[in-house]
Amino acid sequence: MKIREIYEKAVGKGIDLDPRGAEEVRKDLEREKKEYEALKEKDKKYFDLERLTNPYSDSRILYGDPDREVKRALVGIDMEIGEVLLADRLRERGKPIDLIIAHHPEGRAMANLYDVMGMQSGILLKYGVPINVAEDIMEERIREVERRLMPVNHMRAVDAARLLDIPIMCVHTPTDNAVTDFLQKIFDNKKPAYVSEIIEMLNEIPEYQKASGETFPPKAVCGSEKRRAGKIFVDMTGGTGGSKKVYEKLAVAGIGTVVGMHISEDHRKEAEKSHVNVVIAGHISSDTLGVNLILDHVLDGVEVVETSGFRRIARK
Repeated sequence: MKIREIYEKAVGKGIDLDPRGAEEVRKDLEREKKEYEALKEKDKKYFDLERLTNPYSDSRILYGDPDREVKRALVGIDMEIGEVLLADRLRERGKPIDLIIAHHPEGRAMANLYDVMGMQSGILLKYGVPINVAEDIMEERIREVERRLMPVNHMRAVDAARLLDIPIMCVHTPTDNAVTDFLQKIFDNKKPAYVSEIIEMLNEIPEYQKASGETFPPKAVCGSEKRRAGKIFVDMTGGTGGSKKVYEKLAVAGIGTVVGMHISEDHRKEAEKSHVNVVIAGHISSDTLGVNLILDHVLDGVEVVETSGFRRIARK
């Protein structure tokens, strides 16, 4: 496969699995096109043309010729300088790595992580939060994340890959869309009555089984396993954690339990105030599940070398 094929297939699958619906995503792309066409010529050179076809600013080919052939890829959750050096070391040991695939964004994809968070408003709308309320509470959080990212040295891993001439790409939101879709369908179909049943269902999934033996198992961090689950909202996509004000709005909209990857203490306290159960499935295990689901649809004839917390579990 070529790098371009892997990238385009991953983005396409991310659109298909977007919680807002593919039609809403296409409307976003149309708005991007109009924004680009309205720019003055002197400003168009600064516009990221990938935004016209890829709605996820946190997923990009970061370095390398898109037409380069890929027979073996080094895949992991966090692919930083150490993992780039690992790829080079494997090359020295006779196991050439044609492409590094990271889940978490690096380079310009990390710098623009905040830009994808706007999709959370559309997801909240789908679960009963009025769009004006959703956009208002998200705006503050998006600006907060943007400011937090401003001083970060984004290009370190990408520069290392460039110096060693190892192509690198990251696929963030498409894989998060995949795990969100996968879990939401399970809960919608099986309709667990209690929080304990949610945890039991998670523990039936290989990625979470493995995490239970190696790191952290799924756990209720707000509420109790003995409580009724109510309506379940899988909250695992949209860049990074949203506004802590969202729990009050979700409770009003009828959500009883939120299933997420991770949660800050401030967010947990707000969920507790709003009487919303929160189950943390696990961060790296959920990321691993999402990456596996995307790779099932994307890779054809490419050998995967696992690292950085990732374990390949194929479903096809």
